[in-house]
Amino acid sequence: MRAIVQDRYCAPEQLRLREVPVPATGDGDVRLRVRAAGVNPLDWHLARGTPRVARVAMGLSAPKDTRRGVDVAGVVEAAGKGVKELRPGDEVFGWCEGAFAEHASAPEDHFVVKPAAMSFEEAAAVPVAAVTALRGLRDVGRLRSGQRVLINGASGGVGTYAVQIAKSIGAEVTGVCSTRNLELVRSLGAEHVIDYTREDFTREPGRYDLVLDNAGSRSIPALRRILVTGGTLVYNSGASMPRMGMAALLSRMGRNVRTFFAQIRHDDLMVLRDLIEAGKLRSVIDRTYPLD
Repeated sequence: MRAIVQDRYCAPEQLRLREVPVPATGDGDVRLRVRAAGVNPLDWHLARGTPRVARVAMGLSAPKDTRRGVDVAGVVEAAGKGVKELRPGDEVFGWCEGAFAEHASAPEDHFVVKPAAMSFEEAAAVPVAAVTALRGLRDVGRLRSGQRVLINGASGGVGTYAVQIAKSIGAEVTGVCSTRNLELVRSLGAEHVIDYTREDFTREPGRYDLVLDNAGSRSIPALRRILVTGGTLVYNSGASMPRMGMAALLSRMGRNVRTFFAQIRHDDLMVLRDLIEAGKLRSVIDRTYPLD
């Protein structure tokens, strides 16, 4: 089969399309015929091996796993011994190692059945970005109905899902984005939108119970300034590595700053699928590319 691989840490432009063996289907695994794969900042970091401290787990001098791609959607073509729910022919989405390929394999609980009305491309965009948004708002930020939330980077991968998830929780949403994306963010449900190219949202009079920062474009003191007393600032792991470190330090000191690295879980994918089927969550596709 054809797959995108790397044998050394490199810029994404240096990844290569090669012929490799079809992945095995072990006990409890399902193998997909890949129909679409999502591309995230996570893939960029894995290709480059950044931050360098992560190479302790990823491989010090070269990546242990040469395959790239995490988000995936496709059709089950084989099920290993012990698989309980999924069957060949099922259309699913989820996560795996090596999604940028014609076939991919992973444990059954990495996948859920794709909503019938959702395309493979739309489904493949969901896992990393939408789970990050869900965990940041619900678990780390503890957002509740009636609260006010500001989402910096509201038109990005995580941000577009965050706006919709915050609305599904019952929050009042303010989205920060560039001029060309104002109408997009409004269409996702934000009551208020701020054009960061024209206004400094950290100097606006509004105050928020929660700020989810996906951009890393403003300092921590500036973002804390727009919180209500007892409010929380949450940094998503793709925002800014230096500020992630500072946020982690402040969190340890008991300040109202939180940071996290989202891990995809089957239960979270089920929550997202329910929101999609209820018409409360959709994917915003910017561009699509052929595998090569």
